[in-house]
Amino acid sequence: MCGIAGYCDFTFHSSIHHLKEMTDALIHRGPDDQGYEIFDNTFANIGLGHRRLSIIDLTPGGHQPMSFEHLTIVYNGEVYNFMSIRDELVRKGYQFNSQSDTEVLLKGFHCWGTKVVDYCIGMFAFIVLDHKDQKLYAIRDRAGVKPLYYFWNGELFLFASELKSFYTHSLFPKQIDPNALALFLQYSYIPAPYTIFKDTFKLLPGHILCLDLVKKSIEKHRYWDVSACYRQPLFEGYEQEVIDRTEALMLSAYQYRMVADVPVGIFLSGGYDSTSVAALLQTHSSNRLKTFTIGFHEADYNEAKEAKAIAEYLGTDHHEWYVVPDDAVQILHNIPEVYDEPFADNSVVPTILVSQFAAREVKVVLSADGGDEIFAGYRKFNQALHYTQDFPRWLQRVFSHSMQLLDPEFIPFFNRQYNFSTRYEKMKRIWEKSQPAEAIKWISQYITENEIDQLLSVHTVRYNTLFDLNGSSTMNDPLNALLNIDYQTFLVDNNLVKVDRATMSVSIEGREPMLDHRLIEWLSRLPAQWKINNGVNKYLLKQIVHKYVPKELMDRPKNPFIAPLTVWFKNELSHLLSVYLSEDQLRNSGFFNVNEVIRLRDAYLSGKKISYQKIWNILVFQLWYNKWMV
Repeated sequence: MCGIAGYCDFTFHSSIHHLKEMTDALIHRGPDDQGYEIFDNTFANIGLGHRRLSIIDLTPGGHQPMSFEHLTIVYNGEVYNFMSIRDELVRKGYQFNSQSDTEVLLKGFHCWGTKVVDYCIGMFAFIVLDHKDQKLYAIRDRAGVKPLYYFWNGELFLFASELKSFYTHSLFPKQIDPNALALFLQYSYIPAPYTIFKDTFKLLPGHILCLDLVKKSIEKHRYWDVSACYRQPLFEGYEQEVIDRTEALMLSAYQYRMVADVPVGIFLSGGYDSTSVAALLQTHSSNRLKTFTIGFHEADYNEAKEAKAIAEYLGTDHHEWYVVPDDAVQILHNIPEVYDEPFADNSVVPTILVSQFAAREVKVVLSADGGDEIFAGYRKFNQALHYTQDFPRWLQRVFSHSMQLLDPEFIPFFNRQYNFSTRYEKMKRIWEKSQPAEAIKWISQYITENEIDQLLSVHTVRYNTLFDLNGSSTMNDPLNALLNIDYQTFLVDNNLVKVDRATMSVSIEGREPMLDHRLIEWLSRLPAQWKINNGVNKYLLKQIVHKYVPKELMDRPKNPFIAPLTVWFKNELSHLLSVYLSEDQLRNSGFFNVNEVIRLRDAYLSGKKISYQKIWNILVFQLWYNKWMV
């Protein structure tokens, strides 16, 4: 795991100084080594930079940038099956000077070109400069586990693992995109391909970008598409066959993520996803695996006791840490540094804390993100199908039309319920469209479009996002159509961002064993009853986990992995809202309707039933703005 950064400057104004600053901004991603190389040619000067976190081949043989004949690579990630790819290349006559997967990837590119990704099982974002064809390639893994940002204005191309690299370049214009800000406030993250800045983008997962140095033009194409997986014919097989095949793929995927030359641990929350990782690996290992959990003294948010019981049953080397508000205060002020564009997932605090905790013992940690998306764990999937399919279409039209005539603020009793006006607006839109895919979009929003217009003082337009995926009707199953959307939105731009930045902030590598593409390609073929069966979510996953851990240890209400911000903000942390959501601070950032935000803040602090996520989103933006824009 590493950090990469660089530029292709057609104006020839960038230098080694720019490259070093861009690269060294990522020192937390790679404290073990650094490399910088400048290439001048007829069309542009090009800089490739690399910060190394040594995980596989700890010798200098893994140093980057790495060159072979007419190719140079900088690479972030891990190709877990690199030894089998290497064997294939050896049979083709290639020789190797190191034990690193970087050299395998580079020579694989020399052999197969961009088709090398078809051979790779892993997570990666890499740049290849082809000196002969005068092209620069940027490639991101299928699921988007590893990040890759780029800026392009027709004269200057910048790339990096994190946006903070761009901030160091004197030619990067930090122009906030109000439309992206609106997306952030709605979803608490900015969906790809957008970022908080104009002309600055996330390369989509499963995509290849090619910058032609001669033509000074960019082309992008997709080499892997999860939507195509969900268009495959459904598999109709016997229960034991489905369970056995799924379990075998899970074990293979999990064991691949144990490949390392450094200590490896597992985040264990006590839920089905992380328990599946710990259970399968520990059962098939002769060594005690290290597991890590954090807990809270607030009972409604705490799963540490359950995680400990599971760890004791499995026999792992378990570590736990109970955190308090003082621990969170330090994290809150550090969020803009770790997440260098606005990012307000309310579990960033415990994710950063558990990463800090694990970093004391290991250099690689396995997370279990993706389980809710591939096995259908979220209740929003049930809700989207229920609201749009369990009511007659004519009745939905009546509901929607009637709701347009009523102001929710004046509906007795209900107007005093938690977040009622927002929920009212969502249901009105859901019944108006009567499409499960539209329902997922509305359910996923914390702040509706109407509320955005009230909160922002600047005009915004509605960007199309992958929530607006066409072709949901062509998916092999209505539930799978929803999983397809969530896989390409919430998973990649929220959950994977959260874990990547949190782990990398303390220089450990986070791996995602549930996101092996072989597993999703198989699960996408299974009909809905394997995922939600008689109202039981994650039905298939639970059948597998119960083979390893007694059902009575697992069956309990699901607690979200979030810090108790709702409690802390009204007590120990309330002063943060008064400071960062003050009139002066809001006017300084210049994007908000000040009176409306202060009204919302004061209503929340006075105890009215307002969603704290609305307050949290605005607070996170203000913290980010103060860090990077002032």
